[in-house]
Amino acid sequence: MPTFQFEAMDSTGNEIKDVIDAPTEEEAQATIRQMGYFVTKISVKKSRKAAGDHRAAKKKGKSFAIGGVKLKALTTFTRQLSILQDAGLPILRSLRILETQAKPGTLKNSLIDVCDEIEAGSTLSEAMAKSPKAFNRLYVNMVKAGEAGGALEIILRRLAEFQERAEALRRKVRGALVYPVTVVLFAVGILAFIMIRIVPAFKKIFDDFEAELPTMTEVLVTTSTAIYDFWFLIPGIPISIWLMVKLIRKFSGGRTGWDLFVLKMPIFGQLVEKNIVARTTRTLGTLVSSGVPILEALHITKETSNNAIFENLYQKVYESIREGDTIAQPMKENAKPPFNFVTMFFWLFFIGGPIGLLLYVTRMNKPIVDDMVVNMVDVGEETGELDTMLYKVADTYDEEVAVLTDSLMSLMEPLLIVCLGGIVGFIVIALFLPLIKLIETLA
Repeated sequence: MPTFQFEAMDSTGNEIKDVIDAPTEEEAQATIRQMGYFVTKISVKKSRKAAGDHRAAKKKGKSFAIGGVKLKALTTFTRQLSILQDAGLPILRSLRILETQAKPGTLKNSLIDVCDEIEAGSTLSEAMAKSPKAFNRLYVNMVKAGEAGGALEIILRRLAEFQERAEALRRKVRGALVYPVTVVLFAVGILAFIMIRIVPAFKKIFDDFEAELPTMTEVLVTTSTAIYDFWFLIPGIPISIWLMVKLIRKFSGGRTGWDLFVLKMPIFGQLVEKNIVARTTRTLGTLVSSGVPILEALHITKETSNNAIFENLYQKVYESIREGDTIAQPMKENAKPPFNFVTMFFWLFFIGGPIGLLLYVTRMNKPIVDDMVVNMVDVGEETGELDTMLYKVADTYDEEVAVLTDSLMSLMEPLLIVCLGGIVGFIVIALFLPLIKLIETLA
């Protein structure tokens, strides 16, 4: 006789989870109703051997995969799952469809595991929590809130919109960086070729004729000789700096100092700061509107900020909320980061000496969260529309990030042209001045 595991509610609304033996599912439901319970979920409890055989068969459909799931793939999956739920399909059936359509990789493997967990009696959020490579805490908690509120399809639609906005902003920023990065890489390659191959050939000509070289030419020849002798420093210096930053960020104080340096950088720091504010406020607004408790929402928002300074800010807000305070006041009080010696080191190292120190001192007291954000959060708390106000803050900052990105790209193109033109002009003049003088002497 099969064993059925069921979830039900008694006359007082309390949730009951138990198992019952019955020949068929209909008789099991009838027996449960006779016990005075209202059945909400029932399924056959599989034996360990059957479950093991099923999972072993499923593992054959898995493929080798490294890393997590790309945001674009997860966004597409979430949107498709929300559509299937809107159509009224059972969640397991929906997941089976999407798992069949998914390409081999981490997402497909995770969906196989999620389907197995649901068949074993787990809820969707519990099953997704066991696949952290595909579904982070933000995703799992929103799904959990949707299950508790009986509005899973609405939550999935909201989550898909959230991910689509994040993906669009990330794609815009990356797309804007393609042009300058490509130009700089090609320019460095061409200039390295000129310095290593062309200039030494001219130097040999000048040495053969024992020509007196102008100052510009001497500077160019000295630079070319240094690059020729120490060419390995061209890739070595950037890699060394990258490794140094990675090593420093391994320590808590080092990570805080680097993240603060990035936020305080001229122009680009403002872009990073606005991007983080937009992402965190949208995350918090999405969680609050989905019914996630405010403390859990703040904790998840802190983890998704990916910046130690904002993590510290949301941690202070979290502690104040736990003590009965509001969000706006601790956010305003902790918006100004304290002086950091590691940040000062980065300013001295990258910007250079007293100029870097002066820039840091003048920018250190600038808050990472504007008064406008604090005021809108305060209004949202007063009116009970916190999620709406957080969405408006996120929309405003998304637009500012887009405008700032377009402005930077419009400014960067002529700057790159002027800089490259100046370097090429210097090389041409430095090479042709002694040639002209040599021709006049021969004439």
